[in-house]
Formats: sequence, structure tokens, C-alpha cells
Amino acid sequence: LTISESQINAIAASLLRAEPLVHYNDIPETETVGMQYFKKLSDGQFPTVPPYLSRQSIKTAAPAAVTVNIYSKSATSRYEIYRRVIVKALKKTIKVWSRRDNKLKGDCRVVERNIRLIKSPARVGDHDTNLDADLTNWAVSDPGNIFCLIDKPYAKNQTVQSAMAVCIDQAAIFARFNDIAAQVEDCPHRMVSERSFMHASSVQIRSTETRTHSDICSGYVV
Repeated sequence: LTISESQINAIAASLLRAEPLVHYNDIPETETVGMQYFKKLSDGQFPTVPPYLSRQSIKTAAPAAVTVNIYSKSATSRYEIYRRVIVKALKKTIKVWSRRDNKLKGDCRVVERNIRLIKSPARVGDHDTNLDADLTNWAVSDPGNIFCLIDKPYAKNQTVQSAMAVCIDQAAIFARFNDIAAQVEDCPHRMVSERSFMHASSVQIRSTETRTHSDICSGYVV
């Protein structure tokens, strides 16, 4: 995927809230005149006030241009990037391949906005890979055709860290990773939601019964 030079400033704007460390920059200032976001990025001038989220859309330089969306959030936001940023932006379920902690689980509480964790080991071509040997963090949408690469793992501590995700809308790339995501873990949060719904329904039934009993009794008041 080739990006044209005209997209550099937009990319820099999307990176500001992720607060990256620029190790080296040899682009002459004469070539970046007017690129205010690129200058802020290269100088380490990161925003400290809202908004704490950023989204930038760019296209590749190929004739059949591919849309690339870049999402980032600051540490100040306290947002969880997978649900609060990616799922909210895509408005779709995502299947996630990432190392995870014991705090964040699969989440199926919102219809068509689920987070499904891909089972490890997973099949890649003719061999298996597992999360112990793979440090990448990525997700595919369900339904497709979006592939996202994320810089932070699916863990609770990333809520207090800056983070970013690059999402590509391209069927061929999506298909390769969607094959790896064939098997997903069960959603523990769905069972919690169902129990809560059953409890709420039970309370509503009891409340209705109480009102009906009161109405009957009130008919006999003289």
C-alpha cells in the first residue's frame, strides 16, 4: 500500500493523540511548509485538551485507491480503544487477535457490536500460531471487509495509555485474516446480560402483579 506525500499531514494529525516517539526525521523543513500537524508531531507538541479522540481518512496512491481510516486516542481520554473507539466507529462486531489479560473478556452485550476473541492457537496456512509466539494485535469486522491493526493489546491497562488503530477496507487483505479468525471464544458477558434481562423481566412481572392486586383491592374501598 503506497501513500502519496499529500497525505503526510493528515497522517500526522491522526498520530498526535497517540503521542508517538519520533526517533528520527530527516525530511527538510522546506518540504513540509504548511504541514502544521507534521511539525507538531516532529516537535513532540501533543494536545492536552479535548477532543481526546481523532479520526482521519486517507486513500492509497494506487489507481484502485484503498480507504484507510486512522483512529487514535489520548491517555487522558481513559477510553478502551477496542470497544469505545473501533467498534463505535465501525458499527460492527469485531473479531480480535491479541494477547489479553484476565480483566477484559469477550463482550456480546450489544447486538451487532460484539467483541469476539479469536481462539489460540489459530491456523495460518499450513501451520498453527499462538498468542505466546505472536505479539501482533489485529481485528477483522463481522461482516467484512475491514482489517484493523492496533498498537495496544486487548488489556485493561490500555485505557490509561495512548493508542491507535489503522483500519483498511480491502477485501483481499480482510479475507486472509478472516480465515485465521474462523474460531472464536464464547462470550461470558452475553450470559451476564441474559441473566440481567431475566431478572429485569421478573421484576417487571412482579410489579405488574402488585399493581393488579392493588387495583382489585381498590374496588372494594368504601
